Amino acid sequence: MVKRLVITLFALTLGACGGAENDPAPSASVRAQPIAFSETPAEGVDLNQVAKFAFGAEKRGSSQPPAAFGSYAKGCVSGAEQLAETGPTWQAMRLSRNRNWGHPELVDFVQDLSRKAAALPGWEGIYVGDMSQPRGGPMLSGHASHQMGLDADIWMLPPKRLNLSVAERESISSISMRRSAGAYTNSNWTPQHMEVIKAAAKDPRTARIFVFPGAKVAMCNAEKGNKSWLRKVRPWWGHHYHFHVRLSCPAGLAGCINQDPPPAGDGCADAQQWVNNILNPPPPNPNAPKPKPKRTIRVADLPGQCAAILSPR
Repeated sequence: MVKRLVITLFALTLGACGGAENDPAPSASVRAQPIAFSETPAEGVDLNQVAKFAFGAEKRGSSQPPAAFGSYAKGCVSGAEQLAETGPTWQAMRLSRNRNWGHPELVDFVQDLSRKAAALPGWEGIYVGDMSQPRGGPMLSGHASHQMGLDADIWMLPPKRLNLSVAERESISSISMRRSAGAYTNSNWTPQHMEVIKAAAKDPRTARIFVFPGAKVAMCNAEKGNKSWLRKVRPWWGHHYHFHVRLSCPAGLAGCINQDPPPAGDGCADAQQWVNNILNPPPPNPNAPKPKPKRTIRVADLPGQCAAILSPR
């Protein structure tokens, strides 16, 4: 079988003026030479296997260099890095899930955000929920996305301490920020929540942040300065116990598919319409198509590189 090779670039080049101080990319960005990735399945991998079982069984990241393949809801990640269970300004939660893995860009982002959160009153850092599985791919439960190692859930619960035991991290819960089914924030919402989300949105690596509609409207109303950062903050159902950060594909990664950019503008009017529809739901559309049953995703449905990074069976 002829191997098909896909060239994937990791290099994030320095600015023309030279020197790290002129580099717009984060200091911990991955810098390496072009790498060729095979699409030949690893030995013994069954392409007809249900993908969530194949990727859910992986316990460690692959030995290949870091790369993200496919899309956020149909992809995988090679060379993923595991976020340390505890750091100076963060703790990874629900360790039994083994979902504190991601592309090195995501791990670096989470650590950066945690330091910014730790500078806020009442926050010791952040509690980090699900990132990705060790090799990404579909999960056994929960998320449809989080497959390329570029998504992370950040708990809304402000950490008071960062020495939670493994057992505590399994039992403790985040707290909800919503009121009136998500139309408004409740008394748990603070200006510090807005500042954490704002810091995440202003990071150039961020593509989108998902949060419940009432929080977006609250931030639109509270922001008295430049609202351009709010463009990345998008209303979505749920997301009141945590907010979901999605990074753009790291520069130079062929085979990593970005989501379309958010619509132009700050998105505040759109978020207000979400709230209006929660408070006064429009009548159901009698002509709306029936939802299609979800199709079982198999290893063969993912990009070819995903079968190549699975462990030999």
